[in-house]
Amino acid sequence: MLKNKLVLLIVLAGFVTALSGCATGRKKTDMEMQGLRNQISVLQTQLQAKDEEINSLKESLNKAEEQSALEERTTGRMAMRETKSRPTVKQIQTALKNAGYYSGAIDGKMGRKTREAVRAFQRANNLTVNGKVGRQTWNLLKGYLDRKVK
Repeated sequence: MLKNKLVLLIVLAGFVTALSGCATGRKKTDMEMQGLRNQISVLQTQLQAKDEEINSLKESLNKAEEQSALEERTTGRMAMRETKSRPTVKQIQTALKNAGYYSGAIDGKMGRKTREAVRAFQRANNLTVNGKVGRQTWNLLKGYLDRKVK
């Protein structure tokens, strides 16, 4: 009988130990779960902040692209104006040739023949004869760029 009591006591002690171990294990598991929940919460906050940063950067990029497009359109218009007011030598030679004042090669070089043709054009159109294609000379001459007269 003592033996039975001893066995019963050992079993009971083992059962109590197991129960206390489970409670300790459960507390440890609960603490680990809470730690993981806290980490998830921190990560969610960081993710939200990054999403806001991305949206802000997208807005800034869109504004910069709109500004760039506006500047490009403005610069393009200014470049066209410059082309109209400052012709290339090839444009001058083409217009002079079409108007019948230049017979040389269209080579893009402002040589003696080109200057003589400019002077002849200026004389014929009552402009200051200086061999230079200024604003007044070009305003009359550019009309011959696309059409042949002589």
